[in-house]
Amino acid sequence: MNTSTSQASSRRSRRTRAAAIGITVCLGATLAACGSSNGSASSSASGGSGKVGVSLILKTLSNPYFVSMEKDAKTQAGKDNVSLTVAAGNSDGDTQTQITAIDNAISRGDKGILITTNGDAVNAALNRAKQAGLFVIALDTAPNPPSTADITYATDNEQAGKLIGQYAAAALNGKPAVIAMLDLFNNQVVSVDINRDHGFLEGMGIDPGSKTENGKEAKSGKYTGGKGGTYTIACHQPTQGAIDGGRTAMENCLSANPNINVVYAINEPAGEGAYNALKAAGKEKNVAVYAIDGSCSGLKNVTSGEFAADAVQYPGKMAALGVSSIAKLARGGSKPSVTNGKSFYDTGTALVAAKSLDGLTVQSPSQAASACWGS
Repeated sequence: MNTSTSQASSRRSRRTRAAAIGITVCLGATLAACGSSNGSASSSASGGSGKVGVSLILKTLSNPYFVSMEKDAKTQAGKDNVSLTVAAGNSDGDTQTQITAIDNAISRGDKGILITTNGDAVNAALNRAKQAGLFVIALDTAPNPPSTADITYATDNEQAGKLIGQYAAAALNGKPAVIAMLDLFNNQVVSVDINRDHGFLEGMGIDPGSKTENGKEAKSGKYTGGKGGTYTIACHQPTQGAIDGGRTAMENCLSANPNINVVYAINEPAGEGAYNALKAAGKEKNVAVYAIDGSCSGLKNVTSGEFAADAVQYPGKMAALGVSSIAKLARGGSKPSVTNGKSFYDTGTALVAAKSLDGLTVQSPSQAASACWGS
């Protein structure tokens, strides 16, 4: 082999090795980007290109409440130059899908996780994420224990209950109250269930009788809200927060006491089911139904008179603030802090009713519609 042939061969060999190295590097970068919902490169998740990777992990996407979180989080992600990956359980209680999404966020190099947890089974995965340097924000409800997340963004559910309880007491104008309490569960303790139930009773001016359980109040006595009067607790029934559950619960309550004139409902679907049962029994005009949620359809029920009042909350705001907080933190900003006097960041609540009452701050359904969620 002559010298020129040997040199040419050597140059071809060097070019081949360089090309192989380039392919390997490119392939590695491509594999690192796998799993991102919008196909962004791995540097987007790490912040190397200016983008910050955030995972939004929801209970489910079958509930308009969580769909509104996804919608507003995506809008905020566009404003904050965030690479947002969205995952959700296949149903309420599906923790395995959420655990997989948490592990994917760690592998992807995301800077933070926003999560509405489906149960305590996700705690170990969230702790792994925190150990890997991800900032974890719980949305809507604090995990158990709350320290599983770095911070929680939520509605003050006890305050939401108080608002509708205060309205109920004022609307009675001193008349006797026969109350149906339509809770979430009767076989497990969930903070949102306790807080809303107790808040309603406190707003009415009735001692809940316990800080950790529902149904421990005196079953009759005097309420001190509004002008005050006598009360009877007709029932505590579980609804699972669903329309069918609300209807069944209300039917059971009417069987126990047909004189019910006040209904507390854990949420709007339970309230809607209760109203359906009342209407079927021909009692809907003489019973006031109170609910918590603030969806656009719920506000329509206030306008129509199906609900006497609704305490609204802002799920989209929780998610948008979460996206913004992680983006700022990843770019050198300070960690978000809780609301003064509370163990979480309070995203607010408001009372909505068709009729204003003296001494209470009330939004009309049309005023509240600008911030409602769902359709």
